[in-house]
Amino acid sequence: MDHTVKSTISIQVSLSGYCFTVTDEEGTRSSGWQTPDRVFTTPEFQRRYDRVDISLLTPKVTLVPREFHTEESVRELLSEVVELSEDDEVDSVAVEDQAAVLLYSNSIGESLSRVLSQTVLTVGGSPAPVYPEMYYLLSALRSCTEYNKIIASYRDGFLYLVVAEGRTLLLSNVFRASDFTTAEYFIFLTLNRFQLNPEMSTIRFHTPLTPEEEMSLYRYFKSVETI
Repeated sequence: MDHTVKSTISIQVSLSGYCFTVTDEEGTRSSGWQTPDRVFTTPEFQRRYDRVDISLLTPKVTLVPREFHTEESVRELLSEVVELSEDDEVDSVAVEDQAAVLLYSNSIGESLSRVLSQTVLTVGGSPAPVYPEMYYLLSALRSCTEYNKIIASYRDGFLYLVVAEGRTLLLSNVFRASDFTTAEYFIFLTLNRFQLNPEMSTIRFHTPLTPEEEMSLYRYFKSVETI
């Protein structure tokens, strides 16, 4: 393979399944949501990539300023905003662009993300770490060129939402939303709070949208994109 063309795969895992996007010399293609039983027959998982990103849609996350973070404080700080069990594993990852650290727990009752981490390898044979979905939403702000930056994911009753104005992060939060209409309510509530006009803004979704969901968003936003 000609490595002047980088091959990448981005996999998102939820309690109800997974989806992925592959970019290589043939272009970019996405799978849409798949059920967990198909993981061992997915041909894209049988090859290696220059880069492998695996995200887990865990609502157990919070963002704290870098100066507040120590390894010893992760569980205490995270437990202040989400409910943790004694056996929940906790971890953290730096978000350098925001001078912050994302605290998280991947203990949500699934094992698929760990299976994929050990199955879908880089060209060098290394397993990919599993980071929370919120980490990738925050990272996506870097490539967003518009002044109003609205990036979201939705799956399994949770909306993951990041909003920034220029270089200023306004919100990084997870909302419990039983359906997509409720998710839209939280999106518009957030925009109203920060006085951002959806008609002048593009909303970007990191998870696949159904045609109905996309058309619903187009009623309010200047543009709707999936990333």
